[in-house]
Amino acid sequence: MEHTPPDTTIATKVELLLQKHADLQRRFAALQAESAQLSAERDLLRSKHAAARARIDALLERLHPTPHAPLPAAASTAPESNHEAG
Repeated sequence: MEHTPPDTTIATKVELLLQKHADLQRRFAALQAESAQLSAERDLLRSKHAAARARIDALLERLHPTPHAPLPAAASTAPESNHEAG
């Protein structure tokens, strides 16, 4: 039975670890790029959502305007009873 010297075994393990490290670095770089792309897409979708929301709010305001303040003419047109003596 042939026994490999410990130096060769360590060198082989170190080489495998270096290869794995390089592979992990490539994967990490790819994941970072994907994350940046997804973040940009998310930001774009948030912007589109905000714009659509503003348009819908504007349409709803046009359909059903919110009362801002009572009109002064409304009080003068209300029917009043006329109590005159005499």
